[in-house]
Amino acid sequence: MTKKKSPLPEQWQQNQKAAKATQVAFDLDEKFQYSIRKAALDSGFSPSDQIRTILGLSVTKRPKRPRLTVSLSPDDYVQLAEKYDLSPEQQLEIKKHVLDDLIHFVDKS
Repeated sequence: MTKKKSPLPEQWQQNQKAAKATQVAFDLDEKFQYSIRKAALDSGFSPSDQIRTILGLSVTKRPKRPRLTVSLSPDDYVQLAEKYDLSPEQQLEIKKHVLDDLIHFVDKS
């Protein structure tokens, strides 16, 4: 007997299930938000995973890349290019300078 093949790879099927989940937002006092975010950071969790842990729900064990993100507009690139004496099109070089600034910030702390 041949096994019936699914039209989608298994990983895509899992992503399809995740896409059906509903995101729920909570308006909490700043003090509560800070406590939950700090607990998440101390535990190495995202705030969402921390909330799932508090509620006794399962948390995905897949490794996550620890990274920080920021959204930069074209105007932000112009401003940063001026700061670093570059052209706004040199986005990779700008990113390197931003990384250096972030590392310098942490070293000063």
